[in-house]
Parts: sequence; C-alpha cells; structure tokens
Amino acid sequence: MKVQDFLFLLVFGAVWIFRKRYLAAAGLVCLILAIPLFSFRIFFTAERLTWYAAAFFVSAAAVMLRTGRGRGH
Repeated sequence: MKVQDFLFLLVFGAVWIFRKRYLAAAGLVCLILAIPLFSFRIFFTAERLTWYAAAFFVSAAAVMLRTGRGRGH
C-alpha cells in the first residue's frame, strides 16, 4: 500500500465519520487535483485520484439514497 492510498483511507474515513455531506465535494477536489497531474504526465497519481473521486461520489450517492435526500423530498 502506497502512502497516497493510506492518506486516502484516512481522509475517506474522516469525511465518512464526521462530515458525510462533504463526500461529493471531496470527490470534486480529487478531480481538480488530478487535472494538472495529467497535464504534467504524472499518470499513476492522477489515475488514482480519479479512482478516489469515484469512491467519494459512489459513497455520496449511497448516503443520499439511504437518507432519502436524493428522492425529491
């Protein structure tokens, strides 16, 4: 496990436990950080950031479906 994976797990756990409403925002931050890395051809880290963003987005969708906020209520 690389350092970036460990940091992702720490951040993901902290956001999941304390501020679930920021899951989608964390995904957007990951995508914004990945854009310059792709332009500098640092593909491994940029690809990981896109996977992390996907994990944040899927978690946000799951939270919204569970709480009923995504159903138009």
